[in-house]
Amino acid sequence: MNTIITITNFITSLGSTVMLPIIILILGLILKMKLSKAIVSALTIGVGFVGLGLIINLLVGALDPATKILIDKFNLNLVALDVGWPVGSAIAFGTTIGALIIPIIFLFNIILLSLKLTKTLDVDIWNYWHFAFSGSIAYLWSGNNLIIGIVVALIHCFISFKIADITASKVQTFFNIPGISIPQGFATTTVPIVFILDKIIDKIPIIKDINFNIESIQKRFGILGLPLVMGTIIGLILGVLSYGFKKESLNLAIQMGAIMVLCPRIISIFMEGFAPVSEAAREFMQKRFKNQEFNIGLDSAIMIGHPTTILVGAILIPIALILAFILPGNKVLPFADLASTAFFVAFVTPLVKGNFFRTLIYGIIIMIVVLYVSSGFAEGLTTIARNIGYEFPANSSMITGLSEGNWIAYILTNIARLITGN
Repeated sequence: MNTIITITNFITSLGSTVMLPIIILILGLILKMKLSKAIVSALTIGVGFVGLGLIINLLVGALDPATKILIDKFNLNLVALDVGWPVGSAIAFGTTIGALIIPIIFLFNIILLSLKLTKTLDVDIWNYWHFAFSGSIAYLWSGNNLIIGIVVALIHCFISFKIADITASKVQTFFNIPGISIPQGFATTTVPIVFILDKIIDKIPIIKDINFNIESIQKRFGILGLPLVMGTIIGLILGVLSYGFKKESLNLAIQMGAIMVLCPRIISIFMEGFAPVSEAAREFMQKRFKNQEFNIGLDSAIMIGHPTTILVGAILIPIALILAFILPGNKVLPFADLASTAFFVAFVTPLVKGNFFRTLIYGIIIMIVVLYVSSGFAEGLTTIARNIGYEFPANSSMITGLSEGNWIAYILTNIARLITGN
């Protein structure tokens, strides 16, 4: 067990920017790519992830100070502080389940592929923490029942793989990146919500025909419709709401404009790196597995680069605070994850084909679900966090995280709780 924990800690400490190129290189060699071609593809994808990480850090770094000022202005008095993904990952990898999850999920993935029960090979090892989170909560809430914890993690994993399979073609077409899918444990929870809302919206006259995307906005408004200009305007509005008419507002405006320009260019690096791997995978499968389809599962971060996602993410920041204030029964004060709202709608944009109107409306519904689910997790997460020695922020009696507002995890862990009577 100590050896497994050591290996798990080492792998997770490397992060996706190191692990993904290594895995892609190994995968490329398995797929019979030339060594030189596999190395170039792996390094190119690694460069893409480094670039994407820099852009996301710029996005969060630009929005984080503004969101904290907005939080103070709203003067919300809520009992559960959003401390972000660190509490979720700390719990996920801080239990026996977390120590075992990487080899278990990877082996489970291979078995599912061999049985043709999934088309996704999930190489996004860091984000196994979402499955480990579900399993760890079930493990702790069931009185340290290891079997129940592992089963819950595997069920969550299987659901995410199936959603990744269903949405793969839409993601590939929309982003023009062949051979990928997105099985990330939180992102996949938004897909059923989008499908349900699409069916509802499609039955509403007039509303169903509203389709504002970046291209149509640009045609209608000219220079004001350019992603660069729209990002700058949204950044300026958010800056004025936060800082007033100060230089910080101008800085935020320019940073948001820069992000809108740079993100799509970073995505093009992924396209360049994945194209040879995707072609090699297709040829490999045709020869050995009778045309079985095969996709590489990646982090939802690669979907952040679309202008619609970035703009809607920025708009959702003040909306999330308003929702936190008006929703009856909400306990959560949005904080640490508030600057990362683009991740909450990352899957929406490709599924609605860039429709800005639907992405925003669906994003608001998703934030409502996230607030209620993270409220539901608050008491349990607070107890568990205290037990594992998590250091609480000053003046906070209860903690949770928007990134833990995972309704699939919530349902599965509560079923485990009922089964064991805890």
